[in-house]
Amino acid sequence: MEIRPVRYDHPDAVTLDALVQQEYVLRYGDPDVTPLDPEMFVPPNGVYLLAYEDGRPLATGGWRTRDDDGEGYADGDAEIKRMFVTAEARGRGLARRILAALEDDARAAGRTRMVLETGIKQPEALELYASSGYLPVAKFGHYRYYDDSRHLGKSLLP
Repeated sequence: MEIRPVRYDHPDAVTLDALVQQEYVLRYGDPDVTPLDPEMFVPPNGVYLLAYEDGRPLATGGWRTRDDDGEGYADGDAEIKRMFVTAEARGRGLARRILAALEDDARAAGRTRMVLETGIKQPEALELYASSGYLPVAKFGHYRYYDDSRHLGKSLLP
């Protein structure tokens, strides 16, 4: 298994993004409409990671710099986006490995808190984040007014 940074618009990232969007449609009836741009994930303001096995992309996740912008973010925030593991690769710890790599990268970039939004129809995501030390935080971003949205955060400070 190899985890490596790629651009958010890399063909393999686009393929996995389409799969995660299908997952959102199955669970919620709609895709995630959060505006994302490939430049948001370019270091030092973010990173986008793919996990490969035998040349096949199996998992993905990224973080992007977020600061106080009137949408509930705090200065120093790094927001996780597009955490996803393909169906055939689930249960192997890939999401946990990508999450740890994202946290390490954001910390090295000087970010002080990792935040994310997920929904109540993603119990495996909620379980992963809870077991990794994420706690409820004040709502932020595009989905801050949605009742089925959960907003979590974790300090990146030593």
